[in-house]
Amino acid sequence: MAAQFGRRLRKGATTTAVAAVAVAALSASQAPGVAPAATGGDAQASGSTPPSGSSATGNSPYFTDLPPLNSPNKPGASPHLPAVGPAEAGIPATVLAAYKQAEQAVAASDPGCRVPWQLLAAIGKVESGQARGGRVDANGTTFSPILGPVLNGVGFANISDTDNGAYDGDRTHDRAVGPMQFIPSTWATWGQDANSDGRKDPNNIYDAALAAAKYLCAGSRDLSVKEDLDKAILSYNRSREYLRTVLSWFEYYKRGTHQVPDGTGVLPTEPSGSGSTGAGTTPAAPGATPGPSPSPTTPTAPTTPGGPTGPAPTPSNPGTGPSPDPSTPTTPPPTPTPPPAATVFGLENAGGGRPSATAGEDFAELPKVRAKSRSGQSVVGADLAFEIVGGTDARFAGNRTTAVVRTGAGGVAVAPALKAGETTGDFTIRVTVVGRALPRLDYAATVTPRQADALARTGDKELTSAPSSEFADQVEVKATFKDEAASGVAVTATMVTAADDPAENTLGPYFKDAEGKPVRTLTELTTGADGLLVLPKIFSDERSGTFLLRLTTEGGATLTIELKVAAPEAPPA
Repeated sequence: MAAQFGRRLRKGATTTAVAAVAVAALSASQAPGVAPAATGGDAQASGSTPPSGSSATGNSPYFTDLPPLNSPNKPGASPHLPAVGPAEAGIPATVLAAYKQAEQAVAASDPGCRVPWQLLAAIGKVESGQARGGRVDANGTTFSPILGPVLNGVGFANISDTDNGAYDGDRTHDRAVGPMQFIPSTWATWGQDANSDGRKDPNNIYDAALAAAKYLCAGSRDLSVKEDLDKAILSYNRSREYLRTVLSWFEYYKRGTHQVPDGTGVLPTEPSGSGSTGAGTTPAAPGATPGPSPSPTTPTAPTTPGGPTGPAPTPSNPGTGPSPDPSTPTTPPPTPTPPPAATVFGLENAGGGRPSATAGEDFAELPKVRAKSRSGQSVVGADLAFEIVGGTDARFAGNRTTAVVRTGAGGVAVAPALKAGETTGDFTIRVTVVGRALPRLDYAATVTPRQADALARTGDKELTSAPSSEFADQVEVKATFKDEAASGVAVTATMVTAADDPAENTLGPYFKDAEGKPVRTLTELTTGADGLLVLPKIFSDERSGTFLLRLTTEGGATLTIELKVAAPEAPPA
């Protein structure tokens, strides 16, 4: 379906001028990645033709609002250019986290695609107004499904049901679903479970953002290349006006943005398509009866002391009505109550030591943060963002690196459940106030290696070899911690000179490295899921005698094993 972008341009002279200047400015500035506006209707930019075939959204309607503009201050000033507006530039915290997580996931799985999170934000803005201004729960799922209009061929594409109503509730026709507006047939192929809850849910912003990122990268695209970027966007909705709208927001978000609390994002107002309810909207429930429209009234001429033919009063400010009578008392408008976050002056540690956990385990102690006002009072109801910073794979629930928590009693917010990954070492848990440029509060955290407090051989067979040969049996050991199998424990194996001397023995039995050269210390050994470890084969040189192999682990477990190399038998007399 061809999107009716012109509908926005026909709403009035002022709106027409603003939107026209927006497209012209983007073209004139030759901002990277912005297609110039074609002339003569919907001519193809750069001579390219949109690809044929299906699209992610079924070419459903979308929101055509453009980014805010800055006006010239005086005649002869430079043309209007896109500018970062404080309200429009704000992206709800959970939605922003989902876009950034999707960018990171694709950077790891498909680094050649180079999908930027700002492109996902631009599409999310156009498709659903950033999930209806960030109306999502703590796991990123919208409070109610976001559904596009029925694709029944009446004003839109005609797409028969493909999911038996599983996603869109319609068993006759399909509808675009979720904050990124996938039609069910596309979701069946590209759906993702990005928040690790066991479901591929198009109404979950984490799942939908990752699915959109992978969809845009299809066909080995490199989105840093203009041609591939245009093709990717057009594959989402095959309209040149859609392309220009998305690129406008893409450039806008690249110039700067910030996170705002969930549910407080700016809602779009301009749907494409004639007579639609708008992309990403949920129509009224069946059977609902709209109320009557108010009847227009014709204002009557004011009565003046001079009678009907007397002179009419002249307002002091033309166009705004008569001036108020200074003798009439007026009630001042109520002072709006600022949101809790606006009253936060600083953050402080509310207790707890340094967060620490063993690799693969949950952090038992989590940061507690108190939000306080300028006078030092606790601020309840302020949204605080917790972010994991540094080279670690520790994650909040749902495999997330960021989470927003609202302060409760005493103005205190506790970080969400946090689990250590396999990367050991230090990292930072950073806390900021959502939507405010206040000093942050950093917590140093540590992931320690997995530990074992005991090591034991699984068998008791004597380990022997002839000189210049190899030991027939390999060494197998089991690591335990508090009598439970200890998996993922790092083990060091060293040929030592004596039981009371851990120095490496440069003579006698040895291991082999990847090139087949003798080595007598191995450090990259790790126990398996059952705590078991089988050492590589051991070889002997020409020397005979009894030698010692020592195994050590994090946590202090030590095991010393005898290796015997039998002397060659003397020839018969």
